Amino acid sequence: MRQRDDMTFPFEEYVRRLDGLRERMAKRLLDAVVITDPENLMYLTDYQTTGYSFFQCLVVPLEDEPFMITRYMEESNIHARTWVKHTRPYPDTGDAIQMLVESLREFGLAGKNIGYERNSYFFPAYHQDSIHTTFLDGQLMDCFGIVEEGRVCKSPVEIDVMKKAALATEAGMKAGFDACVAGATENEIGAAVSNAMFRAGGEPPAVMPYITSGPRTMIGHATWEGRTVQPGEHVFLEIGGCYRRYHTAMMRTVVLGDLTDSMHHAQERMKHALREVKKLIRPGLTVSDVDNLVRNIITDNDVGARLVTRSGYSIGIAFPPAWDEGYIVSLKQGDSRVLEEGMTFHILPWMWGVDGDKTVGISDTIRVTDRGCESFFTLDEDFVVKPEFAAREIEPRDVAPTVVNEPSNEPEAPKSSEKKARSKGKEKQTQAAAN
Repeated sequence: MRQRDDMTFPFEEYVRRLDGLRERMAKRLLDAVVITDPENLMYLTDYQTTGYSFFQCLVVPLEDEPFMITRYMEESNIHARTWVKHTRPYPDTGDAIQMLVESLREFGLAGKNIGYERNSYFFPAYHQDSIHTTFLDGQLMDCFGIVEEGRVCKSPVEIDVMKKAALATEAGMKAGFDACVAGATENEIGAAVSNAMFRAGGEPPAVMPYITSGPRTMIGHATWEGRTVQPGEHVFLEIGGCYRRYHTAMMRTVVLGDLTDSMHHAQERMKHALREVKKLIRPGLTVSDVDNLVRNIITDNDVGARLVTRSGYSIGIAFPPAWDEGYIVSLKQGDSRVLEEGMTFHILPWMWGVDGDKTVGISDTIRVTDRGCESFFTLDEDFVVKPEFAAREIEPRDVAPTVVNEPSNEPEAPKSSEKKARSKGKEKQTQAAAN
């Protein structure tokens, strides 16, 4: 390892992570692991790039020095960002898996037990087929989740980075509140949110904000498409702020008009769910316990709404296409996994189908502490209500009379530019007479 002091975390943090991985490898009798998931690569080495559609991996032997396989263009990221000393890049015309197999042999791993992330998005089936047919002098074994076991509980320095992501999340949400007015487009709201997040120190998130208005709030995972927000409608915002690839997320709702009984009931149900779950969450509680609490509170409503998804998910390091770590832990029924200190969750008791045609949300990102939990945010949870934008029927007196242009023999009125020119001429004449 190359010791350096310019990475996201202190060098000792990466040593701790690597040591933890090797302890888990030893328990599984693995001589080396091939890590391909972008989030796992960053967790272990601080490596990141947007070019992860090309094959890349970190090989971690149980005892010897790790090495990386990347596309030639991405090798610069290894030298600029990480502690990794050995690289074996391949050209665009080369064979990435052949380079991996040759490197395994070069570093003395032929005939060894090699773990690989079989369920990784970025180790596709045709690459897995290729390594199985070319690396015949060793045993390939699925080790999916071996890095995630270390990622799920965040260290104190990771929590500090997530707090910076939270500042960007809140800044974006506040800007979104201000931008939500009748006559604005969803694009304009999205632009305001994004500008504020980045100005607050945020970096490009794994997913840009979800912003929908009126009937479009009923479309799952939709975001701005140029629609103009109408008086009396509501706007649904879900924002994930990012700092050094760590994320925090938040849902909020803006009402352009008066708060109806249905919308007030929905607001109070979601606030109640968040309040109760925050009282309940602590180490030792099961995932299913948390989900049941949130689900029961949201289901008990008088406005026809439903919680149609899991009630939360682990959140932390993320690259597109998603900001969550839900594949590590999701809050859902029947899961007996136990909560531990340092876990971080986006809790989302959102409501789909209020009055049959509205989706609303209030959510929070929390961290599990030694005795309970704490939020990353300070922003108020109530709906933002703007009664000045209420819908109203247009009264006859508000309608301007229709003017029919009849033919006329009168000379055409001068255009505004002509009026200005004549006015200036008169001013000059007046000045000349005065002189």
